[in-house]
Amino acid sequence: MLKTLKDLFDALRMPAATEAEASHTLQLATAVMLVEVMRADAEMTDAEREAVVAGLRDKFTLADDELDTLVAQAQQASRQASDYFGFTSQINQHCDMPQKLLMLEHMWRVAYADGTLSAHENHVMWRLADLLHIPHGAYVNAKMRAQQAAAAA
Repeated sequence: MLKTLKDLFDALRMPAATEAEASHTLQLATAVMLVEVMRADAEMTDAEREAVVAGLRDKFTLADDELDTLVAQAQQASRQASDYFGFTSQINQHCDMPQKLLMLEHMWRVAYADGTLSAHENHVMWRLADLLHIPHGAYVNAKMRAQQAAAAA
């Protein structure tokens, strides 16, 4: 009887994702977070798109054509998504706090790339940081570092 239950649970369990699939899922989730910040204000600028690509280039070792494909996939996934949880849960599962803080700083750089921070961008940033379980002090520090980098540029 126990073997039958075990067989049933094994049949219901999803097959394990390959390492390449897991890596792509994390890349896409990261790209969607950056794209969400880019889409948060009324106009998507070239500077914001460049900040998205720079953040992805810093996090992953991808060729330029792979980055372009990833950003396009992220834009499509972002438009189709009804919430952020599916993406943030992937990041929470696979990234430690220092990695998430670096990602948050890149997200702030996207927000500041066009020279202004809209109220909606600020709200999206707060919401994503909350879902990524970023402590408030670290959230503020990442924002200040990105602000200083934007002022210096």
